[in-house]
Amino acid sequence: MAGWHVPTDDEWTVLTTYLGGQAVAGGKLKETGTKLWLAPNSAATNESGFTAIPGGMGYLANFGFLTINSLFWSSSQNSSATAWDRILYSDDASMGRRGDEDKSFSKSVRCIRN
Repeated sequence: MAGWHVPTDDEWTVLTTYLGGQAVAGGKLKETGTKLWLAPNSAATNESGFTAIPGGMGYLANFGFLTINSLFWSSSQNSSATAWDRILYSDDASMGRRGDEDKSFSKSVRCIRN
């Protein structure tokens, strides 16, 4: 879509740092409560206004972790078959960073206005 882009790994890192680092950034991004997130939805404050909801991930027609994790692609490749992503957890305040994620998996994207 014109005027928008999928964030790079570096842009996700800037957001993570701004929110206080990997150990706490996830909680500051997650929607509060357990309507969509599996309890306990640890440390969810949504103080960033991002309102991350769990979306899990999919491969072919199989989807999993729908109430447990929220996974977001970056636009940065790690190799020809893998890319960087970010993961939020229902039972943790952290935001993980992973670079070995097969690009054939279905995950959420959160676009940034140019």
